[in-house]
Amino acid sequence: LVPNFLLLQVVMKLLTHNMLESPVKGVSQKFPLLIQAEVVEVEDNDVNFDFIRHILPKIDYPVLLDAVNKLGFTDLQLPGNPTDDEEFLKKLHHALCNINIKKGALVCPESGRKFPITDGIPNMLLKEDEV
Repeated sequence: LVPNFLLLQVVMKLLTHNMLESPVKGVSQKFPLLIQAEVVEVEDNDVNFDFIRHILPKIDYPVLLDAVNKLGFTDLQLPGNPTDDEEFLKKLHHALCNINIKKGALVCPESGRKFPITDGIPNMLLKEDEV
């Protein structure tokens, strides 16, 4: 079951970034992809506390924090008991689900291969000679 706020528009969210790795063959460092953002938009979706609590253990928090800071958003310090801190969960939801990269690129940290983001959609396909 996918929450409605993820279905509203197909865009490159930081939640997606936190789960993606480079498809480049032969590299050992596939994660995290570097973000080169040209256009960033912020939505205002309702918080789904159950979803955020469920996804929290799957999030690579240092990677998320780095991405949020590089995009100019701050104030996302991990509290001692994050699942019970509704203010933190709201901020986490905002970072994961409301910050959208509309245009830019994701970059393989080892090879430097760029994967363009156009209209919020990352193109992670390799070229024929890269497969």
